Amino acid sequence: MKISRQVPLHALRVFEAVARLQSFTRAGEELALTQTAVSYQIKLLEDHLGEPVFLRRPRQIVLTEAGERMLPKIVQGLDLLADALASARAPAEEVLLIHSPPTFAQQWLTYNLGRFHMLQPSIAVRLKAAGETIDFDRTPGDIAIRWGRGDWPGLSAHFLMCLDFSPVLSPALAESIGGVTTPADLLKLPIISPTDPWWRLWFAAAGVDCSELAQRPKNDFGIQSLDAGAAMAGQGVAIINPGHYRNEIAAGLLIQPFALTCNDGRDYWLVYPERRRNQPKIKAFRDWILAEMAAEQAAAS
Repeated sequence: MKISRQVPLHALRVFEAVARLQSFTRAGEELALTQTAVSYQIKLLEDHLGEPVFLRRPRQIVLTEAGERMLPKIVQGLDLLADALASARAPAEEVLLIHSPPTFAQQWLTYNLGRFHMLQPSIAVRLKAAGETIDFDRTPGDIAIRWGRGDWPGLSAHFLMCLDFSPVLSPALAESIGGVTTPADLLKLPIISPTDPWWRLWFAAAGVDCSELAQRPKNDFGIQSLDAGAAMAGQGVAIINPGHYRNEIAAGLLIQPFALTCNDGRDYWLVYPERRRNQPKIKAFRDWILAEMAAEQAAAS
């Protein structure tokens, strides 16, 4: 018997959309179907299973236990079908969608992606830089750069680089107090993002009491690139990953007054859904970026 007669594939696609959007109406809008057609496909699926997959409540749709069991596998299966179709397209049509934290995107990817393009001219890269962690089941994307410990269920994770941190500031700001010679001198200056927990960790490692930071204005720029920009403008001392700003330090736009760097156990990782690990464009980018990171590590050593 043909698989199309065994499994109501269209009904499964409708089921995934309704479960994800929690609405028959929004699922219909996404799939260009009427609400009646969506309801029919869900009934077809329920008749096929012999039990309901949704509980219909006023203004609310809730998955049944059967629906909860099905959903992860349905999502996985639809992703595999999408990958199969993508692999059949001509290489010139391939697009690799990368999600990255803004600072990594600005300070590493934009400096190095040109070499990937030279090696893989048939793969077009789309880069989305944002601070939030994406859910691959809900947000379009092929791979992501994540900051963390590498322990994300369902994802393949490859270590990229340590995310160490240390204070930096502009030379002019340092000179404004006659130079920075001890870690405690930093507390004589404005501190950028003083609520950042990295400050407490670094000052503790330096043996300096920084409890007075709690009394400072609770400004927080949120991302390293903004903190670094403010530091280069002489607005205060920032705590960032100095490895991201080697060029700025070498050019004298920033100084790292102390060699002491710290790490809170969270580093940069390349991640993608485990089920998509053999997709050619993902494999190509994974192999390239891991080789780049190994070369950088060898050069630093």
